[in-house]
Amino acid sequence: MSYHVPVLLSAKPPISNTPQWSIDTDSNHSFLRLQGDWILAHNPTISFDPTTLSSIPHGQTLKIDASHLKTWDSALIAFLWNVEQAATKIGLQLDIGDLPPPAVRLMALLPATPPPHARHIVKRVHFFEKVGELTLLCLNETGIFAQMIFDATVGALHVISGRSFMRKKDLFTDIWNAGPSALLIVGVVNFLLGSILAFVGLIELRKFSAEIYVTSLVGIACAREISAIMTAIIMAGRTGGAYAARISTMQGNEEIDALTVFGIPLASYILLPSIISLSLMMPFLYIYGTLIGIFGGFVVSMTMMNISPIGYWISTFDGVALREFVFGFVKSYFFAVFIATASCRVGLQAGRSAADVGIAATRAVVISIVGIIAMDAVFAVIANALRI
Repeated sequence: MSYHVPVLLSAKPPISNTPQWSIDTDSNHSFLRLQGDWILAHNPTISFDPTTLSSIPHGQTLKIDASHLKTWDSALIAFLWNVEQAATKIGLQLDIGDLPPPAVRLMALLPATPPPHARHIVKRVHFFEKVGELTLLCLNETGIFAQMIFDATVGALHVISGRSFMRKKDLFTDIWNAGPSALLIVGVVNFLLGSILAFVGLIELRKFSAEIYVTSLVGIACAREISAIMTAIIMAGRTGGAYAARISTMQGNEEIDALTVFGIPLASYILLPSIISLSLMMPFLYIYGTLIGIFGGFVVSMTMMNISPIGYWISTFDGVALREFVFGFVKSYFFAVFIATASCRVGLQAGRSAADVGIAATRAVVISIVGIIAMDAVFAVIANALRI
């Protein structure tokens, strides 16, 4: 008994060397005869009808005859795998010894039966289990954060004694990036904020004939809150994101692994320049931003108030106490330490792909901004308790 199944794999007219297969069966042997070119690029995938194996006695061997097989690629392997699965299901043995050696090696890599589909198991997490997991995660991150600050502090002491791994070139570069190169954006933002405060304050205070108090409004708001927060947010987006992106790039290039292998402490080599530079520059940027913000209020006030410039500045310095500047100065320092440490921590946690660099930079900015607002709320409570 013989089955001959020609397979045309294109809507085009038949061409020579068209791939064909047939099954020949007699009382002793069964053959799967292959001929033609089995090339996937020229033809679609060839299908196999399992019912053609029903006439072969159970336990017999199906031998492949590849004497007329010409060129082939993965199309042949896919077809033979379908044949092997159908033969295994009905208890037939498949003899592939006549195939080209590369095809035999490829067939040896394929299982006789496809693996079962993996079951998607939905794990329901208990509410208290989730809360406990988040609590432990927060405690772990708090401990790591505190350890990083401690290591940076120890590294700073080693810098004083001249025994640190920190390179002066890295420190000076970070100081320039975190300080002088940020003057323009910090100045523009604080000038506009001071102008807005003066404009809104004058409109409202004019209703009570108290326009002169706009000097105190702008001065206290900039010195105590606005300049410190806005400068910190600017530096979080500008410098904190850069720190995270730089460290995550080093992570992807395996530079962090190399430093660890050579025994170079990451706290001194990577964290210390970033933390020192930002903590040194942020308080001065705060002072600069506060003065620019007050100047922005002065410019708007001169166009809307009938007051001399000297009178405006005298009223400002009389209404704004020195402790307001000290309070904002101290806040800006803690903001800087938090931004630098959090950004470095996010960078060290990043993955090793190019996409992880952008993710790390985004996470660093978001965490820094949220942390700044939360820290400012804590400082407000402390100031109220100390009657500052």
